[in-house]
Amino acid sequence: MPNAFIIFGASGDLTTRKLVPALYQLHRKKRLPAGTQIVGFSRTRFSHEQWRAHLGESTSRFIGQYFQQSSWDEFAKSLYYQPGDVSQAADLESLAGLLDQMKAGAGGVRVYYLATAPQFYETVVTRLGGCRRLADESQGICRLVIEKPFGSDLKTARELNEIVHRVFNEHQVYRIDHYLGKETVQNILVFRFANSIFEPLWNRNYIDHVQITAAEEVTVGRRAGYYETAGALRDMFQNHLLQLLTFTAMEVPARFDADLVRNEKVKVLQSIRPFSPEDVAEATVRGQYAGYRNEEGVAADSQTATFAAAKLHVDNWRWQGVPFYLRSGKAMSCRTTQIVIQFRQPPHVLFPDLARHKNEANRLVIHIQPAEGMQLHFLTKVPDAGMKMRLTDLEFRFDTEFPEAMPDAYERLLLDVLAGDASLFARSDEVELAWGIVDPIRMSWERTGLPDLAIYEPEAWGPIECQKWLWEDHREWLDVCPVLK
Repeated sequence: MPNAFIIFGASGDLTTRKLVPALYQLHRKKRLPAGTQIVGFSRTRFSHEQWRAHLGESTSRFIGQYFQQSSWDEFAKSLYYQPGDVSQAADLESLAGLLDQMKAGAGGVRVYYLATAPQFYETVVTRLGGCRRLADESQGICRLVIEKPFGSDLKTARELNEIVHRVFNEHQVYRIDHYLGKETVQNILVFRFANSIFEPLWNRNYIDHVQITAAEEVTVGRRAGYYETAGALRDMFQNHLLQLLTFTAMEVPARFDADLVRNEKVKVLQSIRPFSPEDVAEATVRGQYAGYRNEEGVAADSQTATFAAAKLHVDNWRWQGVPFYLRSGKAMSCRTTQIVIQFRQPPHVLFPDLARHKNEANRLVIHIQPAEGMQLHFLTKVPDAGMKMRLTDLEFRFDTEFPEAMPDAYERLLLDVLAGDASLFARSDEVELAWGIVDPIRMSWERTGLPDLAIYEPEAWGPIECQKWLWEDHREWLDVCPVLK
């Protein structure tokens, strides 16, 4: 049975950089089901052959050595293009006519992928609902993939969910966050639930706190227009960081089933302690890198946070009293995403040298990107030096154990959409709960101006106020670039 991907926004950056290269790689690896067709829809005027040539050049550039001309020529036969405007019902009818003529997805799966700008999501979904030939499942299964951001706050997320549910049932909707397609993120579940070593320690009795960091060394650059309306909270916290938190904190599901996995993630979000305005002033930090206001499209007096940190509490039996510290920022020392599980210190200081290494040992570091692997930090005795100790580590690296290239996150996620596996996609209630956590912080910042917006120098680890903030809790950030030796 043939399958079809219909990509709205087909001439855009996401399609050329991620979607088509991922689909081509799946084809090259012989994982894309035979007969799968890819149809692009966008206002740019392309013929089928022009779009194929355009994508051949861009795909070759983005995947480099893995591009094989003969394999691409075979794959390109499955690429088709329909120019049109999503706001015009007649153009959607023309798309439906092309799909009918091709028998695209007939008897199989027809995936509608929204790779457009977020302001067009409502229009595309409404138009799909208005064209019965597109949304009708009598000829095959229909699924909808929506990129982040899903709404800009809780109110707009609920409104978008309502619009989507008028046309598609929830089981047809796949809200994609490419972080969840990363092998290192999925490995968190395997690490925790396929091994019995750490799970008995994965609780308040043995863990002191958890740090989740997503640092970027780049500035906002040409994205300043978007970033002025988003800031660090909307850009990273509501989706990526909270997703990493749920994978770290969730309970084991009864089975590896999409709904059961997502149920456990939802329970974590439901357990996060709500913020009052007073809590926000004490439990968050906001910063802006020096020079941000000079970026094109940024107001001279902008209060947009390019850095944010927050202390969250998961109020359940497993995590009671264990703070989760989340931070993300632009123009930082290096690019890294990592989760630090800081285990408790020994209850009694037996060795004098132990005090010198406080907060260093008993630490598990999960490197999400760009280094991919894990490190366990612990103390060992230095030979021939009395009872002097040194920090050392055990490490696992994906590139050492699995020398073949790590797949792009979209490869896994696109296959999951075809297979109907929604385990790594956000459900409607999950999205709304995440916004419900972030919105009070953002609104309190805007209303009270507290905490003060701290200015930090580019290439630093954020504002010094964030370091002091953690010192007040008698803890320290793990500020290391992701170098797995």
